Amino acid sequence: MSFTITTRKTSPFKDQKAGTSGLRKNTKVFQQENYVENFIQSFFNALNGDIDKELGESGRVSLMVGGDGRYFGLECVARILKLAAANPRISKVIVAQNGLMSTPAVSCCIRKYQTFAGVILTASHNPGGPNADFGIKFNCSNGGPALQHFTDNIYAISTQIAEYNIVENFECDVSKIGLKKFDIQGREFEVQVIDSVQDYLELMQQIFDFNALREYFKSGVKITVDALNGVVGPYAKRILCQELGMSESEARNCNPLPDFGGFHPDPNLTYAKSLVDLMKKGEHDFGAAFDGDGDRNMILGKDAFFITPCDSVAVLAANLNLIPYFQREGIKGFARSMPTSGALDLVAKEMGMKCFETPTGWKFFGNLMDSNQLSLCGEESFGTGSDHIREKDGLWAVLAWLSILAAKKTSIKEILIAHWKKYGRNFFSRYDYEECDSDSANKMMQHLKDQFEKADFGGKEFSFGDKKYAVKLADDFQYTDPVDHSVTTKQGLRIVFTDGSRVVFRLSGTGSSGATIRLYIDSYENDPSKYELDAQIVLNPLIQIALEISKLKEFTSRTEPTVIT
Repeated sequence: MSFTITTRKTSPFKDQKAGTSGLRKNTKVFQQENYVENFIQSFFNALNGDIDKELGESGRVSLMVGGDGRYFGLECVARILKLAAANPRISKVIVAQNGLMSTPAVSCCIRKYQTFAGVILTASHNPGGPNADFGIKFNCSNGGPALQHFTDNIYAISTQIAEYNIVENFECDVSKIGLKKFDIQGREFEVQVIDSVQDYLELMQQIFDFNALREYFKSGVKITVDALNGVVGPYAKRILCQELGMSESEARNCNPLPDFGGFHPDPNLTYAKSLVDLMKKGEHDFGAAFDGDGDRNMILGKDAFFITPCDSVAVLAANLNLIPYFQREGIKGFARSMPTSGALDLVAKEMGMKCFETPTGWKFFGNLMDSNQLSLCGEESFGTGSDHIREKDGLWAVLAWLSILAAKKTSIKEILIAHWKKYGRNFFSRYDYEECDSDSANKMMQHLKDQFEKADFGGKEFSFGDKKYAVKLADDFQYTDPVDHSVTTKQGLRIVFTDGSRVVFRLSGTGSSGATIRLYIDSYENDPSKYELDAQIVLNPLIQIALEISKLKEFTSRTEPTVIT
């Protein structure tokens, strides 16, 4: 049977500009007639230009497609296949079985199968369902998120698009693994359905000592994980249960659901409360939660001892030599996003390694990895990863922590306290004010910029109780990429005080409605008597000063954050 390509007329949508992690909107927006078709055709038009540059006008490429299982995902896979079949530059689409594929596994499989690009159907840690969020993001051939110049090109094309090409009656069953071939007006087009869990497992087996991990699981340690009904569930059951021996009953909420079972699939102390409450009982030694698409993680020790993401990446850095992959490949350098605490910097300094400070967004780490300058990186937003792929990787982080615990034969809390005794402690917290009025949020940010420009702001002293802080630096962070020398501006308003403490304000671009104001507070302490104090108590003076400087309550009428991390 030969399929026929149809050209459909369309009109542009003006809101298809991707943020740091793709295009995220309410699901109903994506369900509008031609919305997905316009966006994917704009992507293909931009991609075809890159194919011309790299492979010439006759070049044909393969594409990776997968998603986190949220509502509308399978329908979107079907639409992408109809559009891809109509693009003569695409010879093959590789699809995850049932369309289910974690973001780390997409990166893994792009690299393994050497596809030219990838499409990930996810809104990450945002809720899913018909009245919640959906998203589409694009990855490039290194497995990492598409760079801004490419997504800007997609947006420019989307504002002018007048037609798209589609094979209307094209259908392919993505529930069955295997290769299927089709004739599209005399041109061969292939769809390969893969078991991405197996592909990801094989990569993890190359990184970690699974025999040592199996022995650790047999030692009596009690481990539990919560996938919040996101895509990690099948990966956790296959690797942690079937391969390493964790009880199936400890793989909680590991059945991917279109609405995540009502969970907000964001692994933090607020939205993963059921895991926190379980760990508080003291019956488990190790607990972990994952987000919707599997790239974020939260680690808890016995009695719900919480490891901040900032501390997590720092401890991993200090112990990478315990993991076979790094014993084999060596350690090249470290990096963190600007809002993330300076805990990683202290480890890097002690090891004589470079530590890069980048804007928020995993794509900024990719260039450093590809130029062999970076082995481990992290973001305060529960993202940790290494150069094994080009995305953050929640399950990798859990296996890394378990490997360190297996080697050291001690508890999470004891590892953290020993780390603080050696390096000091960066007390860190993040306040999220979600769904603020956008106009009010922008006015608050402008107020801060106006304060920064005042001649007397530098050196100005602020006090709360018996604590005093003098301003050393106040700016809008910008980053010059050391590899391609591109400049990224307007990445967050930061105030650095003379003692090294920092407060940072950012407007998040990853939500689908309103604005999210993020306030980050970071303060270093080298007094051992204070290491085990509650971070909210230690940081309260700095938090109050940040609220005073920003006038956040006055501008937004918000008296409390939605989430405290």
